[in-house]
Order: sequence, then C-alpha cells, then structure tokens
Amino acid sequence: MHQVFDPFIKIFSTSAIRYFLVAGIPFVLCYVWLNEWFDASKIQNKAASRHDFRREILHSLQSTIVFAAAACLVLYSPVKNITRVYTSPHAYPAWWLYVSVVISLIIHDTYFYWTHRLLHHPKLFRHAHLLHHRSTNPSPWTSYSFHIFEACVESLVLLLITVILPMNVISISLFVFIAFMINVYGHLGYEIAPKWLRKTILFEFTNTSVHHNLHHSKFTGNYGLYFRFWDRLMGTEHPNYVEEYDRVQQNRINKKGATI
Repeated sequence: MHQVFDPFIKIFSTSAIRYFLVAGIPFVLCYVWLNEWFDASKIQNKAASRHDFRREILHSLQSTIVFAAAACLVLYSPVKNITRVYTSPHAYPAWWLYVSVVISLIIHDTYFYWTHRLLHHPKLFRHAHLLHHRSTNPSPWTSYSFHIFEACVESLVLLLITVILPMNVISISLFVFIAFMINVYGHLGYEIAPKWLRKTILFEFTNTSVHHNLHHSKFTGNYGLYFRFWDRLMGTEHPNYVEEYDRVQQNRINKKGATI
C-alpha cells in the first residue's frame, strides 16, 4: 500500500505547492501589490470577492487530490503497464522529450475542447461544470476549481497521453507545469499579452486571457484551452472575441501609454 501512498503524498504536496506558487504569485501581483498598475489590463470591470477566492482554493485542492491520484495510477500502479511511460534516458533521443511535450499539449487541447463541450450539456453542466462557472469573473485561483466529477474527467487526459505517447517523468512534469501556467493565464482576469501579439500569426491560433474570460462571462463559446483551432473549425468561437481583445488592449494603451 505504501508503494502507492507515499508517492501520492509526494505528488500531492508538490502539486499543491505548485498551485499556490504559480497561481498565487500572479494573484498577489495583479490583485494586491500592483493592482493599480494592472488596472488598465483588467478584462471585466467588476471584482471577484474573497468568498469566491476561498471557494476556488478549496475546490482546487480537491482537484489536486484527484490529479495526484491519477498520476500515481499512471506512474506507480499496474496501470503503468498499459502506458508507454519509460524510465531509461537512452530509450528515445533527447529531442523527443521536448517534442513529446508539444504533442501532448496538442492532444490535451483536443481532449479538453470536446470534453468541455460535453460538460456544457444541460444535465452535466447543472450537476458538475456549473461549479467552475460560478467564477463568472475568474482569477488565478479558478484554474483548478472543478467539481470532483469534472476533475476526474480532466485527470484522464494523462492516461490518454501516456497510452499514445512515449513519455518519461521529466516530460510528464513539463507537460503538467506548462499546462497549468497557461491555465492560470487563461483565468488571470487581466490581459497581459504584449501589444505586438495582435499582428502575428500566433494570435490567429493561440488563446489569450480574454478568449477564456469571455467563456466565463458568457457561459458559451470559446471552449478551447490552448488554441483557437477547434473553436474556429466548429464555429464555437465567440463572435465578439477579437473586438473584445482589441478593446482591452486599447484600454491598456489609453491608460498607460503601453508600448509593449
């Protein structure tokens, strides 16, 4: 029993620390210390409450327990036998470690888009996904604020990815860390993307904080996690997204004379 329980405690502790650091640092900067400086970048005028933050943190810790359990199943239980997780550093070329992370993010985005749309089915939404949408004005703490059923659905992506792709602990850790950082940015409540992004090809296929913030405020559309691909292909991108993004960026320029 301890062969799984001990790693679970280690993974949960590490994940909880990561949550409080990766979500907490931008929260403190944007919402506390430099809130006046970031005010021009705020997406919604209204402010979330401390009650919202407490609820989000509690449910995020619950989700972290689920994610840690899923990682233990994949890495330390007999389930590992059906995955392609490898331990030898020489099993694959060094470049594959990074390529596998990129591919895993693409797989995750596809998985997230379709499961996210499924969770918006009226019955599932009411009983599960509504909890996440209680954060109509999201903050970094919202990132893992899921109903336990949704957390279980989200956790299955790790099994899917490791069944499809050869990955080791380093690439899995990179995938989880990068995914969470992007998740925090999507729920930040502020648009911090540089001004020059708007005129690049990156803007055409990557999501922004405004993109996901619209999903929280409108409750529909913009189902993607990292990329705009599926939303644009399936016609589910909010029609006012680009206009809203430009409004927020122009507000930054008007208030701060931003040149970034």
